[in-house]
Amino acid sequence: MERRRFDAIMTGARERRIVVLGDVMLDRYVEGTVDRISPEAPVPVVTVTRDWDAVGGAANVAANVRTLGADCELIGVVAHDEAGDRIRDSLRRTGVAHRFVADGDRPTTAKTRVLAKSQQVVRVDRERGGPVSEATAARLLQEVRESLEGADALVFEDYNKGVLIPEVIRGALGVARDLGIPTVVDPKWENFFEYGGATVFKPNRKELTGAMGEAVRPDDVAWLESARRRLGCTYLLLTLGADGMVLLSPGPELARARAAARSVYDVSGAGDTVSATFSVALAAGASHVEAMLLATHAAAAAVGKTGVATVDPDEIWESLMDTPSGAASP
Repeated sequence: MERRRFDAIMTGARERRIVVLGDVMLDRYVEGTVDRISPEAPVPVVTVTRDWDAVGGAANVAANVRTLGADCELIGVVAHDEAGDRIRDSLRRTGVAHRFVADGDRPTTAKTRVLAKSQQVVRVDRERGGPVSEATAARLLQEVRESLEGADALVFEDYNKGVLIPEVIRGALGVARDLGIPTVVDPKWENFFEYGGATVFKPNRKELTGAMGEAVRPDDVAWLESARRRLGCTYLLLTLGADGMVLLSPGPELARARAAARSVYDVSGAGDTVSATFSVALAAGASHVEAMLLATHAAAAAVGKTGVATVDPDEIWESLMDTPSGAASP
């Protein structure tokens, strides 16, 4: 991609607004060193050297959208508790607008990762599973209706935490369809086939394998077309980890982008970065193939960082320059 084209897309992003709907969570990190085993149990003793928080799930998508220059509104379920307050504070600093709904006494989902030399020792989750209440679902849809007026794209970020239940999925897709707003879906297994009518459906290899009941065939156009039709989406964007991504467009036409990662430190949050970059680029006027290419290089930058993190345009351009032959190909 030429610099002029890249700059045009990034400039266009500053005039766009993306709505993100899905599971919001707080990612906490406790990092330290390990030099002994506990005398109380056969487990390592981590001497803490630093700790920090980052917004996760749909909030990480929203933060990435904002870092890329677009305006963003985030819709999800967040309680009035410590984790929820930390999420609100972080989004306020980032400039992400939010429309949060509380669901009874359901706590804000929080994941605490204990790291030793960047390697995860244990993860502790605080959350309550199960679908949100009917009243909460209705309030979420009302927020979607209000926020989508004048928006340029709607992103669904599903982590199977109970926010994106069938009623919310179908209702939000219907609102977007009526307004002519493109939708990008990052799915999880529980409601995998509820997103019929989505513009772009972005599963990873494991998710699509589980849903289809057989190993994916990323080079088989006929197989991918069968999957696309079964899912009911217009575009199928399949992420393949170290093997990059493939995009199946109506026609059907297949394009591939090779992975651009050099050093992988942490893959957590990389899918969020892909969703954000693809959606922003598409809203800013990029073709679907160009959006895939930029998302590939954004992912390369993301996995080179510890923990969930945002990626800015300069980092994407740097990755593009480091991989001059990494353009998407038919």
